[in-house]
Amino acid sequence: MKNITLSIDDTILQAGRDYARSHNMSFNVLVRRLIEQTVIPRKEKWLDDTFSLMDRANVSSDGIKWTREELYRV
Repeated sequence: MKNITLSIDDTILQAGRDYARSHNMSFNVLVRRLIEQTVIPRKEKWLDDTFSLMDRANVSSDGIKWTREELYRV
């Protein structure tokens, strides 16, 4: 594993250390996890993206309800 040097504002560094401590991890582990989550796509990311699109669609069923059979009919 490589070591790196980062420049972080003192206020952000302290907030990060406090957050890490409150979640029973080191600041190093916190930074490593955040970078990993940002740069390595998750397999289930498509599901998050789908729900995000649904939330932004701004549509309504106008109270209409469908049965399971109706939903599966193509």
